[in-house]
Amino acid sequence: MTRSGGLAALLAGTLLAGGALAQDTNSQGERLPHVDGNAPATGTASSTQGAATGTPVETEAANAPDQQPAFAGQTRAPQPAEMPEVTTETVAEGLPNLWAMEFLPDGRMLVTAKEGKLMVLPAAGEEGEPIEVSGVPEVDAREQGGLLDVALGPNFSSDNMIYFTFSEPRGAEGNGTALASARLAMADGSASLEDVKVIFQQMPSYEGNKHFGSRIVFDGEGKLFLGVGERSDDPIRDQAQDLNSGLGKVFRINADGSVPEDNPFVSQEGAQDAIWSYGHRNIQSAALDADGRLWTIEHGPRGGDELNAPEAGKNYGWPVITYGIEYGGDEVNEGITAKEGMEQPVYYWDPVIGPSGMALYQGTEFPEWENAFLVGGLVTQGLVVLTMNDEGRVATEERVPLEARIRDVKVGPDGAVYAVTETRGGGGSTILRLTKA
Repeated sequence: MTRSGGLAALLAGTLLAGGALAQDTNSQGERLPHVDGNAPATGTASSTQGAATGTPVETEAANAPDQQPAFAGQTRAPQPAEMPEVTTETVAEGLPNLWAMEFLPDGRMLVTAKEGKLMVLPAAGEEGEPIEVSGVPEVDAREQGGLLDVALGPNFSSDNMIYFTFSEPRGAEGNGTALASARLAMADGSASLEDVKVIFQQMPSYEGNKHFGSRIVFDGEGKLFLGVGERSDDPIRDQAQDLNSGLGKVFRINADGSVPEDNPFVSQEGAQDAIWSYGHRNIQSAALDADGRLWTIEHGPRGGDELNAPEAGKNYGWPVITYGIEYGGDEVNEGITAKEGMEQPVYYWDPVIGPSGMALYQGTEFPEWENAFLVGGLVTQGLVVLTMNDEGRVATEERVPLEARIRDVKVGPDGAVYAVTETRGGGGSTILRLTKA
């Protein structure tokens, strides 16, 4: 892999600013709780030797070595036979810690900053200063909270509507993930949000600072999926199994915030009718595949990140079943990985990758990746590339090391891949452009 000089300088600065691995461990040398404090993974990078022998890219020992996959290929899939050589260049730097990015029709980039800023950046290769968008609601930016995902509405070209999630402060009640819609107005070097409406709130509220999720995905028919977290703490995380709670769920709603009549729990007593699926831990990645099917990846415990294709009304197990162990080393609940009535993940990672943004690749720059999922790795510090087979299972897993925490991934209008880096502790973000060498 080759890199521009600017990126090399950035990476050196990132390692120095982060204090290498010292700040990622406690005094006993153990990893800090939650993926935002984890040290980089130490699995091998992609290699032609590994690909030739079908060796999985991950070679480190599992955190839960006694746990066995439910079917062949559920973890540690082989590397692909051919992997492209990737060149990277820095297209934007000196930014606050970003969380999400979306391309506007004219090639400019709409980005969210965790601290509560929404900004419009120049298109790649163009000069100009970021434009801060006014009218963003107040956010609770402590720990894992802040201004989170952003997506263009399905009719953006005609109505300029955008949708975004944020950790909403709710006074004495605590906080929770909220979804808002607004009209993005841009003129004469300025930008603002008009007609801002909170159209959905994750309930109940909770006074916590972790596992807000979240990702927004429109389904191609004007409805949207919203994946959220279960707020992390034990015992409240158990509400991922409670249909009367909005913690640890995928929701399906209309663009105005109303609930589709064909949702699986509509009119069911004791259930929130916006719920699509449940039993999720902390959804940080979501995208549609080439057939329009929803896929999500959630942060698991230590050794339990998992890929799912959430279906209506199904239970994905957390925290009753899971791969991996607690951050402290104990079993999660009874330590079981399967139970009748609960779905198996399509794929899981032990050790974890720390998933973030996710995109389906469709373009001409990387024909090897056509219809593959590109996933940002916070722990693996690069891209994770997943190709799927006709049975909806992971066929191959490839990793593109970028030596920086990757918070979001998008495919640009030019077919290149754009990755948003972040530095823990508010050290700033950079946007990288990946092309084929």
